[in-house]
Amino acid sequence: MSPTIKVLLAEDQSMVREALAALLGLEDDIEVVAQVARGDEVLAAAREHAVDVALLDIEMPGCTGIEAAAQVHKTLPGVKLVVLTTFGRPGYLRSAMEAGADAFLVKDAPAAQLAAAVRKVLAGERVIDPTLAAAALAEGANPLTDREREVLRAAADGSTNAELAKALHLSQGTVRNYLSMAIQKLAVRNRAEAVRIAREKGWL
Repeated sequence: MSPTIKVLLAEDQSMVREALAALLGLEDDIEVVAQVARGDEVLAAAREHAVDVALLDIEMPGCTGIEAAAQVHKTLPGVKLVVLTTFGRPGYLRSAMEAGADAFLVKDAPAAQLAAAVRKVLAGERVIDPTLAAAALAEGANPLTDREREVLRAAADGSTNAELAKALHLSQGTVRNYLSMAIQKLAVRNRAEAVRIAREKGWL
């Protein structure tokens, strides 16, 4: 009999998390040994429970599932990482893979597909939603630099350049330059459109 696969579930919506835990609990060879609701709790929980696989939602408080995946990949490289998302955005897939994810699935995939993905990544395979994979190839790489993404992300709440400069410890001129470059690269008219487009593509 093969050993039980120990799984960590990271999902901020408790109903979704409990439903996923219940579905995976029906599998004879899978046990959900830890559940967290925040991205910044993932690494400690993965270490404490010596998990084999971490299932990570993208949008969580503390830090995103993609950021959590990068932390686990760097610190606990033996842990397999499955990123789950409600939003099938091509940019998320590329970011997740760059962070070290072994699988990327949308949440409305059948439950059997999730259990199969857990087994496959443990066997060394990579599992990617085929529709998203095709879209990511068609979309191309994220044109924004890390700094441009950081400034755009901070600008999403409508902050002025002065407020952004203070929050990011940059000069107002530098903030203006980063926003101008992002607007130019995304071929839009203003920062609000740049934020919207970057979010839709999963680039923020």
